[in-house]
Amino acid sequence: MFPIRDHNPSGRTPYVVYGLIAANVLIFLSYAGAMDNPRVMNQLFIDWAMIPIRISYGDGLHTVFSSMFLHGGWMHLAGNMLFLWIFGDNLEDKMGHYKFLGFYLLCGVGAGLLQVATAPQSQVPMVGASGAIAGVMGGYLLLFPKARVDILLILIVYFRVFTIPAWIVLAVWFAMQFIGGLGSDPDLGGVAYWAHAGGFVVGLVLATPLWLRLGGPRFWLRTEGHPPHPEARYRFSPSRIPRVPRR
Repeated sequence: MFPIRDHNPSGRTPYVVYGLIAANVLIFLSYAGAMDNPRVMNQLFIDWAMIPIRISYGDGLHTVFSSMFLHGGWMHLAGNMLFLWIFGDNLEDKMGHYKFLGFYLLCGVGAGLLQVATAPQSQVPMVGASGAIAGVMGGYLLLFPKARVDILLILIVYFRVFTIPAWIVLAVWFAMQFIGGLGSDPDLGGVAYWAHAGGFVVGLVLATPLWLRLGGPRFWLRTEGHPPHPEARYRFSPSRIPRVPRR
């Protein structure tokens, strides 16, 4: 089950979101051909991935930024870019291009440092834009909790798209990261749950000044948590599979 789009159109062209997606894709393509070469990939991650034990000793601080633009595979990249595409344009619309870029990078840095705090001696490289995008999701939750999001549900051979409020999608996602963090050992690698959860909280905190400038609780009362403009409506193509009545 994962989101595929929201019903919250942007009022301006999200140039920063486009640029971030392009940067992530192009950087991934620059080394995708070497994914099967362990020597090359190990050196790439040593040079540019964030390794907590290095950060703990004040070494490789540039990797806090560079790791945000590396991904471990096609699905890792595609999932992150989908979430950025869905939730990023609306925050860029509200914040403005440059402030949104700063917000995104700060969320990524905060997420990475929180992951280091949970496992300061870990030697497992950390890559991915997930922490920064988690911050975007946290900011989205604060500003548009009742924006409608389309979810694709896949159960083996059953496919269905249904629409639910953003706060449910994002709250469930955050809960999964928090619970995953409690049950994982960061020193063994795998999903950086605490970077995800931490980035989400950092995004909430950093988006709070904007929320207060918009009116804070009065903004919620005025919009009732919905986007402050008409929502997008989509047409679903009818299924070509004939319906067979029961006998």
